[in-house]
Amino acid sequence: MAEQITNSGKIPEIKKGAPIGMIALSIILTAALVFLVVMYFDQKNKMVEMETALTQEKDSLANELRLMMHAYDTLKTDNDSLNAGLERQKQRIAQLLSVNASNVQLIRKYKAEISTMREIMKSYIVQIDSLNTRNKILVAENTQIKQQITEVQNVNTELEKVRDALTEKVEVASVIQAKNISAVAVNKKNKETSRLSLMSKLRVGFTLRENPIASAGQKQVYLRVIRPDSLVITTSPDNLFEFEGNRIIFSATRTIDYMNQDIEVTIWVDNTGDFIVGNYLAEVYLDGVMIGKTTFVLTKR
Repeated sequence: MAEQITNSGKIPEIKKGAPIGMIALSIILTAALVFLVVMYFDQKNKMVEMETALTQEKDSLANELRLMMHAYDTLKTDNDSLNAGLERQKQRIAQLLSVNASNVQLIRKYKAEISTMREIMKSYIVQIDSLNTRNKILVAENTQIKQQITEVQNVNTELEKVRDALTEKVEVASVIQAKNISAVAVNKKNKETSRLSLMSKLRVGFTLRENPIASAGQKQVYLRVIRPDSLVITTSPDNLFEFEGNRIIFSATRTIDYMNQDIEVTIWVDNTGDFIVGNYLAEVYLDGVMIGKTTFVLTKR
């Protein structure tokens, strides 16, 4: 401050207007600066809070996506179409988890996408539950049907046993039996004898029984004369007939006309020198069944 001394020797009065203005301006500028600093730190704190909130919300949404992924993994179905849809949703979840949602707009899009996927998952859950319920019903029905089939098969098996038993009984009942079987040696005068030296022929006689359920018509009766040494007397090794799945030799045969009534039958066997002394067995066969047998003895004297 410059001082000026007047001629009178007095100090002139100081002007105070300019410094007060400067001080006031300084105060205003300082206040504005403080205000701006406060506003800056306030905005910074808000930005930090917003960033923290965004991070927390993103983490929350990412956690929800991971839970959703786990939920999709637990959904099981045999339906190929549904499985393909589930796989597409899981791939979309993986894509969203890789997104870096760093602003409000992306977060909102993120949330909208997750909301849509949540509804889609609910739809899949309903469909799969419906299919599983239907499958359980089908399994139960299938089990019931299998039980019914088993029961029917068991009934059929029992019926077959009954049928087989009845068939066997009918077959047994339809067999024409022989009664009053006799086998005696006769000489040239047709007199009975037991002496081998006098024997001319063997006469085997019997009666075919009446049987109303047997088949009528021409019947072939076979006779087997078995020697004491178990050999069968026959006129030819080609004299064979069927018995129980095998072809066995016979001694003589005769064709008769069976009319379901008793019929007398006689079969003759010539003595061609094959007879020996001892006990003999004579067996009669008809329709592949042995219908009767008897024994006789030939002696030397």
